[in-house]
Amino acid sequence: MRRGLLLAVLALLAACQRGPDPTRPDNAEAFPRAGRTVERVSTSDDDPSEVDRDAAREAAGVMDLAKVAPGMTVADIGAGEGYYTVRLAQRVGRKGRVLGEDIDRTVLTRLGDRVGRERLDNVSIKLGDAVDPRLPPGSFDRVFLVHMYHEVGEPYAFLWYLWPALRKGGRVVVVERDERGYGLSPARLFCEFSATGYRLVEFVRKPEIKGYYASFEPVWARPEPGAIQPCK
Repeated sequence: MRRGLLLAVLALLAACQRGPDPTRPDNAEAFPRAGRTVERVSTSDDDPSEVDRDAAREAAGVMDLAKVAPGMTVADIGAGEGYYTVRLAQRVGRKGRVLGEDIDRTVLTRLGDRVGRERLDNVSIKLGDAVDPRLPPGSFDRVFLVHMYHEVGEPYAFLWYLWPALRKGGRVVVVERDERGYGLSPARLFCEFSATGYRLVEFVRKPEIKGYYASFEPVWARPEPGAIQPCK
């Protein structure tokens, strides 16, 4: 065997022996890569205050579009310090439930303090996972992803793991921007949800959220991880 061919064969064997990609979490290995720029968490001081957001009816308008009603069970993924969490708790009422989840322990501690301080007995908090939100199956009427989906490093895995958490008639609600350098284009969002077993229900551009609102529902079956066709 010629030396060049031998080296190529040895390199291929070595690649096979390396096993899983060490740059990716184990629970994402079976899924396509993001295939796009994944932005980091924004810490801008220019973000509007909760008072300003309420003055623009941001949360109220989004909850109206999502048809959040008393008695519902709702998850706020990437809850941060709880702007949506506390307002969802007020909307679903005492017979409803809200789960506030984040992957940042420090932020989650502050959210827990706020929940206790405001005596929100219908709110639970949970430390999340960057790939799998680990929500109980068949538990949620609405799952909110507000200004965070563009930061998800493994979008196909994340949406696939999220799929079973929805109840019959349940929806995933996304609020995003599509400005240059921040957010995600609607076309890309639609493609990634479609690839992982969801159907677009509603899409609205809303000035008060400085971006767009989209909601999705699961189709009758989600694809196997290896069958997911990544977006171009």
